[in-house]
Amino acid sequence: MLSYQHSYHAGNMADVHKHAMLAWMLDYLTRKDKPLTYLETHAGRGLYDLTADESIKTQEAERGIVTVEAGKWFTADDPYSRVLDMTRGRYGATSYPGSPLIAAQMLRPDDSIHLAELHPQEHAALQDVMVDYSAIAHKVDGLAMALGRTPPMPRRGLMLMDPSFEVKTDYDALPTLIQNVHKKWNVGILMLWYPILAKQPHLGMLRQLQAMNLPGAIRHEVSFPPARPGHGMTGSGLFIVNPPFGTADRAANLSKVFDRDLKRGR
Repeated sequence: MLSYQHSYHAGNMADVHKHAMLAWMLDYLTRKDKPLTYLETHAGRGLYDLTADESIKTQEAERGIVTVEAGKWFTADDPYSRVLDMTRGRYGATSYPGSPLIAAQMLRPDDSIHLAELHPQEHAALQDVMVDYSAIAHKVDGLAMALGRTPPMPRRGLMLMDPSFEVKTDYDALPTLIQNVHKKWNVGILMLWYPILAKQPHLGMLRQLQAMNLPGAIRHEVSFPPARPGHGMTGSGLFIVNPPFGTADRAANLSKVFDRDLKRGR
């Protein structure tokens, strides 16, 4: 949806969940000396300033990554901590990396990165960030790219699908899309992010996905308090097809730190 801009939400608790898992998976994949492909369907601008007006207006980062780092959720050598440090070292202390920049900084020159972003201003900002990396920012519909660029070369790799879900038909369209992408790219890791909202519109989508018996599929969800009064998101979910070895352990560790935060009451 062309009205959506992630600047208002960068660094929130859902980003922490998604990016902590993504950074771990990319770190695991790059331990092997074989090139890989990274694809992302809804890239956003890639780099965010947590002191920007949009971030200050919602306070989602304050109740997200700022709280997380103050509570020392992640060790200094955790892949998520390392990529946050890389970002701040290059772009400043108040910068925050979106998933495209996490991938661009963690992957290697022989790896391939294709990013889709349809919003004109977000795409232009993404291109500006990616000019220093071997990544291609496409101004195309991300779900169309998911099918059009699979199977990729190299075939080893990961696709992140993280639409805003402001278009309600996404919940209906994604299961069939994931099934079709998997048929074309059966070795690819497919990582779908979804919000957990009060009316739980994600449940029908998950029922369809789980009925497909996709290989090794993992569903992982975390809960957190609303970022502000009246805010509808109270959790974050990931559905991962072909998860790398150790993903279930990473998910269990993330559950522990989010659960501790809930018990503290923040």
